Amino acid sequence: MRTLSAYVHIPFCASRCGYCDFNTYTAAELQRDGTSITAQTYPDRVIAEVNWLRQNNDDNREISTVFFGGGTPTMIAANNLVRILDSLKQTYGLAKDAEVTTEANPDSVTKQDLETLVAGGFTRISFGHQSSAANVLALLERTHTPGRTWEAIRDARAVGFEHVSVDLIYGTPGETDEDLSATLAEVSQAYVDHVSAYSLIVEPGTRLAARVARGEVASPSDDVAAHRYGIIEEQLTQLGMTWYEVSNWAKPNGECRHNIAYWRNQDWLGIGPGAHAHTNGVRSWNLKHPAAWAGRIDDELSAAADSETLTAEEMQHEEIMLRLRLREGLPLTALADSGLAQAKLAVSQGLLEPESFDQGTAVLTFQGRLLADGLVARLWA
Repeated sequence: MRTLSAYVHIPFCASRCGYCDFNTYTAAELQRDGTSITAQTYPDRVIAEVNWLRQNNDDNREISTVFFGGGTPTMIAANNLVRILDSLKQTYGLAKDAEVTTEANPDSVTKQDLETLVAGGFTRISFGHQSSAANVLALLERTHTPGRTWEAIRDARAVGFEHVSVDLIYGTPGETDEDLSATLAEVSQAYVDHVSAYSLIVEPGTRLAARVARGEVASPSDDVAAHRYGIIEEQLTQLGMTWYEVSNWAKPNGECRHNIAYWRNQDWLGIGPGAHAHTNGVRSWNLKHPAAWAGRIDDELSAAADSETLTAEEMQHEEIMLRLRLREGLPLTALADSGLAQAKLAVSQGLLEPESFDQGTAVLTFQGRLLADGLVARLWA
């Protein structure tokens, strides 16, 4: 049976980081756009969208995971995040063991906020730490001090969060091996059971992209990123964490079930401006700008901008692209004859584990993880 999850997008940030191209807005940006959407007026509209979706959907499944992402979800008052979660409970219902996650910036939550979230049913929190190196945080235009993350993690554990994660970015120009190792050493001292680590990508249209184009900042190096990925793998393995997705490591039972649902191509609701939804091969996405999205909600209409029904071929491609990134691997039955031939070749090249292949599954080796995107293209050929 396919599971049902819910993603709730919170588009607010205190400031815009120079590398970020997510659908996020500062208060000043929204004021310039002439919209009435604020952190205070937003929650009621989210709840209205949840109610509209339930009234216009005959799906009777309970929600197994909920993820509040952004942006910075904790720019919304904690009691309002709980109100939104309650609306999902009252309309769809939550599974007894539901995982409920929020992202947070370390400087956007107090211990009292964390207490409110746990009391309201949140079970998991993910802090955007990125790096402990002050020079890296400055280039990324992050607002928190390195030590604030570890204070927030201690508070989160003290109030009862079951799972605590940190996000890291590596390969930033100016970062050294020592910077990354020092960050990981601090992670080792924190009470976290999950780490997400992403190589810095210079996205078009960002301030970082403009700085790279002007020659003010060096472009990130793929070779450096691969080397740094090896440092992360080594040090997190020593902490008792195992990779379960190419960019994610966890201690036993610390995996993020919501993200696994994405990689297994399960079903999810998309709530908020720009949020994407998926139901058994049908994808839809909401209007991107908060003002346009809110206008639809206020008129009691669907906030969807458009949708598409994937063909069988497209669904097979997504199955390969998503499942191959997981430690549990891709069933070889998902491959056509040409893809299976490429998989056999990949085993001989050290990109796929031979033992898993013999048991009918394509599982990436360490080298295969470094070349995962290219291998997907080969298996799909």
